[in-house]
Amino acid sequence: MSNLDATTPTTAGWREHPRYPDPAIEALDPRFEKYWIKLAAVERLFTGCRWAEGPVWFGDGRYLLWSDIPNNRILRWDEETGRTSVYRRPSDFANGHTRDRQGRLVTCEHGARRVTRTEYDGSITVLMDGWQGKRLNSPNDVVVKSDGSIWFTDPIFGLLGYYEGYKAEPELEQNVYRVDGETGEVSVVAEGVLGPNGLCFSPDERTFYLVESRGVPHRKILAYDVEPDGRTLSAKRVLIDAGPHGTPDGMRCDVDGNLWCGWGMGDAALDGVFVFAPDGTHIGRISLPERCANLCFGGRQRNRLFMAASQSLYALYVNTQGVPGG
Repeated sequence: MSNLDATTPTTAGWREHPRYPDPAIEALDPRFEKYWIKLAAVERLFTGCRWAEGPVWFGDGRYLLWSDIPNNRILRWDEETGRTSVYRRPSDFANGHTRDRQGRLVTCEHGARRVTRTEYDGSITVLMDGWQGKRLNSPNDVVVKSDGSIWFTDPIFGLLGYYEGYKAEPELEQNVYRVDGETGEVSVVAEGVLGPNGLCFSPDERTFYLVESRGVPHRKILAYDVEPDGRTLSAKRVLIDAGPHGTPDGMRCDVDGNLWCGWGMGDAALDGVFVFAPDGTHIGRISLPERCANLCFGGRQRNRLFMAASQSLYALYVNTQGVPGG
């Protein structure tokens, strides 16, 4: 692990004098008020990425990892010092990350077209790189369920050019996969989704949420029932229609079941984070000067929202906690 060049910008002079309450935060429904800390402002922790993605919090080390996909690296931000360093380079164009129930890093890699686990000694174990004799497309985002199973999306975005991977023809449909945490058995849990992207579970793990990022006519957030076996999905439905200009991406759930979703692209007025109640009502938003691709909860109490947004990493303290496993 090496430090970035000393000249690398960290705050870039953005919002030198924040106001309270922060005008970047907006309650669209009274239900959002309980989550809004009026003396907390959006902070830019780092800038200098090309496309920031996949933040994951390591509470035992008090640091955050996230991907800078086109720069083919994983970055590390330390809470104690506020410094950013390079955690891994090259990263095989890593995108989404999470931790398994033993605390190990699980990573989606565009370049190698696989999902990996980083062991305690730093070695890398391949969890999945193909299905029925064919290579995966470009694994995008990943979560780990309480039973230890690993669920990830496999769209084709990393195959479209050489900016975030390697240009190639897809060999498989764009599926969502489940890898059993004990046996390694693989199954397709969702298919027929146009551009499967961000994913997460409700706090009780009875509902599975999935972003359909190439949906027609609009992009959508889908919801599924998780069957009692914990392994299969049913009752696919549209929970949120993003409309003609909306672009949801990565998302995570808080302990009350609200969805915090990275948003943007197309209309700059929509860049940031949208917050939805469990019934799909849009209850709040956090405006950012860049599109937010993905986010996670972290900090000592899992009450700090970290937002990977285009070229920068942002953070905001909120009055809720993230669900473990995201």
